[in-house]
Amino acid sequence: MYGYVLKKLTSIISSQQLTNQFKIFPLGDSAVTFDMGNTISEALNQKALAMQHWLLAHPFEGLKDCLVAYSSLTVLYNPVLIKKYYNPANTIFAWVADQLQQAFDKTVQTRQPARELIKIPVCYEAGYGPDLAALATEKQLTEQDVVTIHTGTIYNVYMIGFLPGFSYMGEVNESIAIPRKQTPTPVMAGSVGIAGSQTGIYPLNSPGGWQIVGRTPLRLFDPFEPEPVKLQAGDRVQFYAITKREFEEYSL
Repeated sequence: MYGYVLKKLTSIISSQQLTNQFKIFPLGDSAVTFDMGNTISEALNQKALAMQHWLLAHPFEGLKDCLVAYSSLTVLYNPVLIKKYYNPANTIFAWVADQLQQAFDKTVQTRQPARELIKIPVCYEAGYGPDLAALATEKQLTEQDVVTIHTGTIYNVYMIGFLPGFSYMGEVNESIAIPRKQTPTPVMAGSVGIAGSQTGIYPLNSPGGWQIVGRTPLRLFDPFEPEPVKLQAGDRVQFYAITKREFEEYSL
């Protein structure tokens, strides 16, 4: 049953009926992905979160993790334990695919309970947002316009990936949406960037291609903390501007 399973789905959200297609396919012999489409969609992201919550509330032996992306959910599992405890008549992939199908069927595509709004300080001043001036020029805005627009939106954290704790958030106002750089450049930890309709925070020093408009003094990934990753899929985030002095005081 390797390859993918293609089915029709019909779900209800905000009293409107949505029709889409999904795929279920294996990633090697110990992971399965339920993919609802290669798109940035808060509705589909909420459905993936609902499925994750359902699976974690109804775990099966061998379930290792459930990873949410923009519009998909990937389940990691131990095939040996599934074989031992359930001895599926078909392949283990087919058995896990059926668990994902159940999670889809038994959840609704509505906003999942989230933590309180998370407010993140960002310094947008010179030296902290190296691409802010160029972005403002490209969009025929002032730098303050860009800051006002960027801080005036509440963003949905769609997924965590790329680096430990890197948060993919959206969607930025179309007036400041801008393509990523053609060539990656060195980026400092805490840098806040924009790429297309997404915004995100680099938790570590890294090469990166996002347009950097500011930097937060907060550490969003700390491997020595009980919860190393500070943001998680489903969080709601709003940025607010701070001065260079305030940034430095945070770092003391």
